[in-house]
Amino acid sequence: MTEDPFVAHRTLLFTVAYEMLGSAADAEDVLQDSWLRWAGVDQSQVNDPRGYLVRVVTRQALNRLRTLSRRREEYIGEWLPEPLLTSPDVAEDVELAESVSIAMLTVLETLGPAERAVFVLREVFDLPYGEIAEAVGKSPAAVRQIARRAREHVAARRPRVQVSRSEQQAVVERFLAALRTGQVQELLEVMAPDVVLITDGGGLAAAARAPIHGAELVATLLARPGRAVSAVWLNGAPAGRIEIDGRLAAVSLVVEDGRVTRIHAVANPQKLTRLDEPAELAR
Repeated sequence: MTEDPFVAHRTLLFTVAYEMLGSAADAEDVLQDSWLRWAGVDQSQVNDPRGYLVRVVTRQALNRLRTLSRRREEYIGEWLPEPLLTSPDVAEDVELAESVSIAMLTVLETLGPAERAVFVLREVFDLPYGEIAEAVGKSPAAVRQIARRAREHVAARRPRVQVSRSEQQAVVERFLAALRTGQVQELLEVMAPDVVLITDGGGLAAAARAPIHGAELVATLLARPGRAVSAVWLNGAPAGRIEIDGRLAAVSLVVEDGRVTRIHAVANPQKLTRLDEPAELAR
């Protein structure tokens, strides 16, 4: 008895949905809806189950995106993607690791639903324009135009300096060590002068409701001894897990020229439920 194609491709389908939504919980809901639709079709008539399932998941994710866009307008404070614990192996696929990074997912959040779907399917999963057109309900010519606009949009907002995995890890370790000591000077040395701190509490945990700019202000806010700080891999990159007074936060960093330029800190407890077991991601 052969394995059900949905089960065989589930990791891929979850990755597609997660990259489109930035939320593992919503991605799981999309997979559930997609499974119900898959169970209702005559599978013997499906020539390419993988492509068919990707299209189904894309349509369901688009529907969910439109709902989420309204919900996120009402979100308290800054909205950041839901972090996923990942194994270091995810970083071996450089393109996958970049595409699921918190920094990239934050950039993708600034795209419209159709632009985000087209960008993810084309740039990350390398689907042909014809298949993407069928998934998003537009002509191949329109999809090409959307893809071009989306690439330009992302290119203008993503980190411009790509660093090696070893440099990223070294800077993250320095930053986490500075957090453990709570010394302002040590934090200032590892952060760029124009560093930006973005925190997401969702109204359920203490967090700034707007980005905080500048190394001195950020260092002053972060310099609090007594934290339990540990290194973890989040979304395919070295990151930090912080506990203070029983509260948990996940910290993801953007590194450029040997210093931290952007800090994404998620403290919303509803987004921290996947930090105990590594998520499986695949292209």
